[in-house]
Amino acid sequence: MGLTTRKAIYVEYPQAVPLKYAINPEKCLKLTKDKCGNCEEVCPAKAIDYKQKEERITLNAGAVIFSPGFKPYDPKIFDNYQYSHLPNVVTSMEFERILSASGPSQGHIMTLPKVPAHPTTKKDKLLAERKKDPKKIAWFQCVGSRDMNKCDNKYCSSVCCMYAIKEAVIAKEHAGDDLDCAIFYMDMRTHGKEFERYYNRAKEAGVRFVRTKVHTINPLHDSDDLSLRYVSDTGEIVEEIFDMVVLSVGLQIAPETIELAKNLGIELTSGNFAQTSSFSPVETSRKGIFVSGAFQGPKDIPQAVVDSSAAAAGAGSLLSSVRDTMTKKAESTPETNIVGERPRIGVFVCRCGTNIAGVVDVPAVRDYAANLPFVEYYTDNLYSCSQDSQDTIAKLIKEHNLNRIVVAACTPKTHEPLFQETLMKAGLNKYLFEMTNIRNQDSWVHKNNPELATKKAKDLVRMAVSKVALMEPLKEVELKVNQAAMVIGAGLAGLTAAKNLADQGYEVHVIEKDSKIGGQANNLYHTYKGENIQKQLLEIKSDIANNSKIHLHLNTSVEDVQGFVGNFKSTLLCNGQTSEIEHGVSVIATGGAGLKPSEYCYGQDDRILTSLDLDKMLMADDQNLKAMKSAVFIQCVGSRDSERPYCSRVCCTHSIDNALELKKINPEMDVYVLYRDIRAYGEREYNYQKAREAGVIFIRYSLDNKPKVELKDGKVLVTVIDHVLQMPLEIDADILTLASAIVPNRDEKIANFFKVPLNEDGFFVERHAKLGPSEFATDGVFLCGLAHYPKPIDESIAHGMAASSRAVTLLARETVKTSGNVALANPNKCSSCGVCVSVCPYSAPSFVKEGRFAGKAEINPVLCKGCGLCVASCRSGALHLKGFDTNQIFAQITALVDAA
Repeated sequence: MGLTTRKAIYVEYPQAVPLKYAINPEKCLKLTKDKCGNCEEVCPAKAIDYKQKEERITLNAGAVIFSPGFKPYDPKIFDNYQYSHLPNVVTSMEFERILSASGPSQGHIMTLPKVPAHPTTKKDKLLAERKKDPKKIAWFQCVGSRDMNKCDNKYCSSVCCMYAIKEAVIAKEHAGDDLDCAIFYMDMRTHGKEFERYYNRAKEAGVRFVRTKVHTINPLHDSDDLSLRYVSDTGEIVEEIFDMVVLSVGLQIAPETIELAKNLGIELTSGNFAQTSSFSPVETSRKGIFVSGAFQGPKDIPQAVVDSSAAAAGAGSLLSSVRDTMTKKAESTPETNIVGERPRIGVFVCRCGTNIAGVVDVPAVRDYAANLPFVEYYTDNLYSCSQDSQDTIAKLIKEHNLNRIVVAACTPKTHEPLFQETLMKAGLNKYLFEMTNIRNQDSWVHKNNPELATKKAKDLVRMAVSKVALMEPLKEVELKVNQAAMVIGAGLAGLTAAKNLADQGYEVHVIEKDSKIGGQANNLYHTYKGENIQKQLLEIKSDIANNSKIHLHLNTSVEDVQGFVGNFKSTLLCNGQTSEIEHGVSVIATGGAGLKPSEYCYGQDDRILTSLDLDKMLMADDQNLKAMKSAVFIQCVGSRDSERPYCSRVCCTHSIDNALELKKINPEMDVYVLYRDIRAYGEREYNYQKAREAGVIFIRYSLDNKPKVELKDGKVLVTVIDHVLQMPLEIDADILTLASAIVPNRDEKIANFFKVPLNEDGFFVERHAKLGPSEFATDGVFLCGLAHYPKPIDESIAHGMAASSRAVTLLARETVKTSGNVALANPNKCSSCGVCVSVCPYSAPSFVKEGRFAGKAEINPVLCKGCGLCVASCRSGALHLKGFDTNQIFAQITALVDAA
């Protein structure tokens, strides 16, 4: 980022994969001037080779996934912000490095006077004294986005609002609540899942949001402080002094990527992103080349992950006939038999940047572990989850003959499998491992009390060591995977998942409670790109009907689900008749619906419609629309309020598209859009611009001063406070369209069948908000479409393909292994009370039917999920949970009590 000088030899960043040093040929004296060469002489691995040249390698591929990423916008062209001249004007990417534990200030926020890292002259030393902890930081939004004056990036970069909020919140966490963080913005676009809640929490945490566009940054004389002069929302001229300004730069495509795309014959949009259709969102204009990530359009991490899986699904469908013909199997390390050996425990404490080390005294915790029983090796790592640390852990296990491992880091929910894989590479059984959470359960909850957090971290490590010393190797059972899938829901997302699964050669059962397929797409007119939804939907329906591998079950509901990953058995109910299907995976695509509003006089007059009602009129070419003189759209009806504190994502674009359509039908029609924030993210921004050019009038309102609708003298009267004039404006509307919220179907029955959670809004909760948006924590169950969160057609289709891609990773294996953490029954102690049979949600316990232990309980390890409910309920102590046995749990409790 240029915040500090970097040597000619460097590691790109601490968690780089592979974590290897590189030489910058433009800085290396040997390569530029044929001098020095010291690194080659001192390198013990003989890894330095100055004679290496670029090589051209030819690969034969059946499909290509193009994911070249983006380039952050360079704001040097903004002379009014003086980014090149003022040291405390930084980009958002640079501020990310300042916040990072591996950054130039190790996560400590300070101002940046232009001074060498090691000042020697009197002038530089005086400048160095100007370094200070900032008291006020400002963020400028839309720098290099939504701009036709300083640059030609007319689109919205989609991610800037959220990362600015995140940076402001983290900055306050680092510097304390006294830090004044102000975000200057035009529209706050927090349109992703849980984004609106984060926005609200930021406001509660004291982050200021100022709706204005600051024109100029002026430095104060003989100071590095910055003066901002702007017009407030009420029209007042305000001047403020800030210590630092962060420019929230947008995403753009690098020139070399544009050139490569042209050479490959890939058509580009006006924003230089890959041209795709809403119904084939990851297919480029050249067949066989798929696209994912920011090159497909500006997007955040979850959508980029969805698109990458969707692109894999597209390539998988294309290449399904040759699957596994060129597969190479990784060599597995033989497992070391440690049964009967004395415990030799290795303890690895993670600093996790400042996430943990910013609160917990990690070296103290590390040194404390040295004195615990059976600990043979102890250390700390910057990032224990990095590839470099993983390789080091595997190496240390072998070097020190360790037979049990404790990692004190973040949550095992996401990271435990990674460390278990490392143990397996080192030849250890993966269950000889204990992970204790000193982040979520310690540094995060005790961030204001470092001393207490450090003491608690020591307690947690001591408990983990006590437990892992008693751990024994566990075995896993291998099961065959039923090569069929069940998709619940026949909306666009579900149909896309089903079609892709079928195209890859798998039998698919599609369960739909309605009498027809297509879901909400049956009610929609055009996409934001102008594509005819009904025409495309007919083609999809035809493809589904003519695919012999897809079995449609209409007017059908799922009444029961038994089994486990790879071997599910579901009971279906159709017209009073039940049937059973067997399948290896399940895709939940239960969809959502438009809210029927309870405000703005909806239902009291035929002229007051929802967005879907207006779409029906447009599809029917309703002639009444031509005679109308005025139309009003009201946004956020039932969204972003106390009852539904989420953004429905599609409403702004939908209303803008329909407003343009009304203008096309009757150019003389007065069209008004009453909004809180226009969230036309990505290249949807173009339509927002077209609407303004076409004469659509946008009037902003606030949540505490919403528009009023009256039915008076046969008229529909809409009153709103004009945000520019600060005066009430009354509109006589011939048609009033309410952009109502998208609400989930909240299918708790399905959630209970598959043991998957719903959030407080009724949407399904994915495995990981960023890295697992298409799957659940429950193995073999996947997620897509509106059941996950409101989204437009292109994103729903991409999500359906992503769910299919994730499902194929299981189906293609043909076998899966069960967990070793399962319950075990001791028939000698069993009293045959049957409590375990009655309480188990997975039907794992049963009674032995014959033989010596007839009538006693036994556990089916295949069905058992290791929840421990039966163990806790057993009155006779006959049940034990492997990996969480009584002696192990009591060892932890005793270790905690001993400290007290």
